Formats: sequence, structure tokens, C-alpha cells
Amino acid sequence: MRVVIVGAGMVGTILARHLIDEKHEVSLVEQDESRARHASNRLDCLVVHGSGNNIHTLEEAGIGRADALVAVTQSDELNLIICGLVEARYPQVKKIARVRNEEYDELTRGNNRALGIDHFVDPDIEAAQSVVSALAHGALGDVLSFGDSPFELGTIPIHARSPFCGIPVKQFRSLAKAEVLLTMVHRAEETLIPSGTTTLLEGDRVYVLGTQDQIKKVYELNGQKYRSLKKIAIIGGSRVGILTIRSLLEKSATPKRGTFFSWFFRSFSQKNLLLIDKDYEVCKSIAAQFPQILVLNEDISDETFVSEEGLHDLDAVVTTTENQELNIITALYLKNRGVDRAIALVGSPGYAAIARHLGIDVIIPMKSVVVDSILTFLLGEGINRFHSLGDGSVEVMELHLGDHSELIGTRLDVFGLVSGALILYVQRGKETFIPQGNYEFKAQDRIVVLAKKGFEQDLKRLFGHRS
Repeated sequence: MRVVIVGAGMVGTILARHLIDEKHEVSLVEQDESRARHASNRLDCLVVHGSGNNIHTLEEAGIGRADALVAVTQSDELNLIICGLVEARYPQVKKIARVRNEEYDELTRGNNRALGIDHFVDPDIEAAQSVVSALAHGALGDVLSFGDSPFELGTIPIHARSPFCGIPVKQFRSLAKAEVLLTMVHRAEETLIPSGTTTLLEGDRVYVLGTQDQIKKVYELNGQKYRSLKKIAIIGGSRVGILTIRSLLEKSATPKRGTFFSWFFRSFSQKNLLLIDKDYEVCKSIAAQFPQILVLNEDISDETFVSEEGLHDLDAVVTTTENQELNIITALYLKNRGVDRAIALVGSPGYAAIARHLGIDVIIPMKSVVVDSILTFLLGEGINRFHSLGDGSVEVMELHLGDHSELIGTRLDVFGLVSGALILYVQRGKETFIPQGNYEFKAQDRIVVLAKKGFEQDLKRLFGHRS
């Protein structure tokens, strides 16, 4: 696949690096000379210094033979103009635009193709959805849900007193007394897809696949109380904070039965949701929008305020200011003051790694969330969903087994999946299961695979799809 990316900021470079690692052909366009030079020195791709809203610059980058254009500059309007230029000259190119202005919300809703753009990505909406999902899962750690599947992928920290510390992976399921699958171990700077003999060590973070009830058992056995969150504070009246409040209120008003949200909203009350911001005008605006919640115009760093308002009684805090360092410090401070769970919004994967080491329960790295959303749409045929885990070196992909795949009719116990990959679960019609050795591949099976970065193309070809 040939992709032209306009904008060499963090999202553009993370996206370009992933596509390059997966052997796609990438061109990067950047107007800022120093940023273009930096990208050229770090990325193995064509970098063009020029304006993305100039069709000649785009043609120099290869838009005429590209499969897709991704416009991720800092300007919504520029991204829209770039996509419009390409639509006029090269309508066959798939176009993706990042937008975050509320005035464009109507364009980003639903599946309608607007202004010739095939897919809109709003970083704030993506981040808010991740926050609400984390709260619904108790904010115990990173939890990945799989749409209509009953399975979830949860992270478990291995501490010194954990019953899992020092045991081989092959004993994990029997010790947990739950039908779960230990899929991945993140250890210091290394990410492992473990074998049965891999020993779990203090400081490891393990990824466990199972139903919500099964993962709940593992959390509780590990000493982590899995409980609902009744009193929640949003720190920072940013757009992400506002969208999080709006989503929580909407879902609490009409919770869908049979989803993980129904478990969360059994005990969640709108009157126990509060917003804290030191800007009076921001608080005034939010109070007018959401009269059902408590809005406090205070500085969260004021220790007197924290004591007087009894914030140590909070079940969870979500830090959503525009300052990622402040988000991390505030989350840590409130956890030290007795708040049980903390979720922090950060910009980059590097800050996410730091925050995890410091002990914050859930980290939402906005740039990575946006890249995952773009890749889910961009990768096209055969991959219905894409999500990076941990430091980004391991990915989860949802694939459909094509009608002409060489795997059809093959049993799992006689098939050697590419090294560095693991099948998490299979969905066949209405049936969902973790495959055993006697599982036989059938056409149209929906298969969720965990794999190290670099195996995307091999997996797509193996499962019967072409790039």
C-alpha cells in the first residue's frame, strides 16, 4: 500500500513509522523545514518539504499513485483543504482527515462521506471514548474490549505479594481458577509473547484474555478490588473533559442492557460526578451545559481545598487538562491523598510509559489512540480492527478468514502460526471461543490475533487477503 501523510508531527511520524515497519510505501509532507529535516533523519521514507495544500507538492510526494492520503496537520481547515484538492484531482485515493473543532462535529458523525473525505478522526472524541471505557471497567488497568465479543483483554501488574509472582505461565490458569489466556508479558523495556515455561517476575505487566467475570476473578486474586465507581471527578475543563462528561451522562440516562456499560451504571449516579477547573469562565460554561453535575472553580493543587472538599473520598479521578505533565502529577497527588483509581490523559507514548511506571492506573495516550483509529480504517480489507498495546511493539488485529485462504480445513494443532503471533479468540457466527488444538479453520471465521509489530502483511496474506 502507498500512503501519503501530510504533517510530520507526533501523530504523522508514529503513523509513518508503523507503516514503514509493515513494509508499506510512505511519503511524508511537512511545511516546517526543521521538522521535515528531523523526520527525514529518523524515518526511512521520502520526506518532502513543502505545503500540503499545494497540489504540485503532493504530486512530488507521489499522490498520483497513492492508495491513501492522511492529513494530520495541526489545522482542521488545512486538513480539509488538502483532502479537497486530492478529491478534485485524484478521487480514487482514500482520504483521511484529523479534525477536532466542534463546528465540524456534524461532518464526523455517522458513515456519510463528506467533502470527499472517507474517514474523519477526532482526537478528543477518541480519547473521551477511551476514558469512559476505562471507567466502565473499574479503571483497574488498560482493558481492551472487542465489540460484540464477550472477551476482554485486561492488564494485571505482578507485584511482590502477587500469587502469580515467580510461577511459570503454564500454571497461571489453574492458579487463577478461571478460563483465561495469558497472552503477553511486558517486562521493563521488553515485550514477550510467553511460552508455558516463561516465569512471571515482580514488575511484569501481563495481558490476560477472558470474559469480564473471569478477569474480575484474576484481579481480585491479585489483590485488586474490582468494584464500581460511584463518585468520579474530572480535573480540567478541556474538550476531552467535556466530551467525557457528556458521554457519561448520556449513557447513564439510557444504558444498554447486556453491555459492560450496564454493570458500571448500576451504581453510577449523575449527582456524584464533578468537574474541577481553576478557570472561572470555563466552570461557568460547563455548569450551564451540565446543571446536573457539581462544578467547582478551584485549583486542584491547593491542599486546603482537597481536604475541605473531602476529595480523598473519590472513587476515581480523571485528569484531562491540556498539560500532560500536570495530568500525571495531579493523578499521582490525588492517589497519594487516598483516591482509589486514577486515569491520566497524556500526549505521547513516552509519557504514557513514565506514568505507568509511577503507578497511575490507566493512561490514555492521545496520539496512539488517534493512530490506532487511522490504522483501523486505513489497513482495509481483512483487518476490521487494529489496536497497539504497551509500548506499541505488539498489536491486536481482528481478521476475517478469506474464502481462498490456505488455512481453511487445517487444524490448529498441526498449523504453525508465524513466529511472534498468537490467536486470541475466534468468532464463528454467534459462537465465540478461545480455540484449542482441535480447532479447524473455516472460511469467514473472525479471528483476533495478537502479534509483534512487523507481521501484519504476513498475517493478511496467510488469512487470504491482499494489500
